[in-house]
Amino acid sequence: MENIIKAAVERGASDLHIKAGDVFRARIDGELKPLTKQRLTPDQTKTIALKFIPTEEDRKRIDQIRDYDCSWGSPGVGRFRVNILRQRSSFMVVLRVIPFEVPTLDKLCLPRVLEKVADMDRGLVLVTGPSGSGKSSTMAAIVNALNTNTNKHIVTLENPIEFLHRDLNSSVTQREVGVDTESFQSGLRSALRQDPDVILIGELPDVETIDIGMTAAETGRLLISTLATPDATTTIARVIAMFPPDEQEVARMRLSDTLQAVFSQRLVPRGDGGGRTAALEILMCTPTIRELIGDRNRVGDIRKHIADGREKYGMQTFEQHLADLVDSDVISLETARMTAPDPTEVERLLGVVGGGGGSGTRKKVASKGAESRGVHQGDSGEDNTSE
Repeated sequence: MENIIKAAVERGASDLHIKAGDVFRARIDGELKPLTKQRLTPDQTKTIALKFIPTEEDRKRIDQIRDYDCSWGSPGVGRFRVNILRQRSSFMVVLRVIPFEVPTLDKLCLPRVLEKVADMDRGLVLVTGPSGSGKSSTMAAIVNALNTNTNKHIVTLENPIEFLHRDLNSSVTQREVGVDTESFQSGLRSALRQDPDVILIGELPDVETIDIGMTAAETGRLLISTLATPDATTTIARVIAMFPPDEQEVARMRLSDTLQAVFSQRLVPRGDGGGRTAALEILMCTPTIRELIGDRNRVGDIRKHIADGREKYGMQTFEQHLADLVDSDVISLETARMTAPDPTEVERLLGVVGGGGGSGTRKKVASKGAESRGVHQGDSGEDNTSE
């Protein structure tokens, strides 16, 4: 089994699927591909599941487990986030590959504006996107930038711990939910008493956690977390909608005061076939943006202000970043069209003639300031695929 997993990692797999009645499969460059020919039996998958469970107590209750999260590592193979589940009364295991090396903003080819997080003393920063869009890698790169460039106490709450951060110029305290603390809520409450400057929480699962997180931001801490939302405007609406109806207007005003930035991302195939790269929509909270968040009737105007605030504030829409990536020959025009919320806007930005979603021809338009926004001709080969 370890040889199969090692081979998958060497091929650039981001996830591995081990299921009774099926072969080993791995997600490589976004596609799920078979690794073996022999199908696994229910007994084999149960034995494999037992290998990943870290405690004797949990191994003894294997037959009662329905959903289970943990981490697992093996020298020479790698580190993984593990989810064990039941399907058709048999076990299935999904492994998410966690690189040993903590990624940097440069290696992930992320826009330079993300470096501004290191200058923030308080507030809420959200990294959003669908499952498998690279949110964990981006958050790890932000923590690495803070750890390298500031002298702060950074507390992380994760389930499980993924990237392992060494203490550099900052002190990084990493706590695993279920091992080091009972829950995200209790860990976050405790973190407020642990002299933190920055708190990273792996997810915001419920309104109670969001409420405590906003309180942390209001009391002078920087809180970084994730949501599974597709763009900045939807993220704002989702946070507010999680509160009870009679509390939503107060939540809206609190969010307008505490939110510092939203980085929404999705992974797109590179044009050279060398893995995937991240396309980002970036919202930075200017005074105008805060006014729009606070006015429920004007939230729909946020997207226009993102586009207009590009040169001055480093904001960008998905379409603007996708156009940069096409113009720098990182991705194809066809990929940009398929990925963009508004394909015709990408065509307009690139000066496509006769596009309309079809083939069209492109007048190559140099994207002003593209390099300063983190668009590179090539990258380190690292695939930003960690969840």
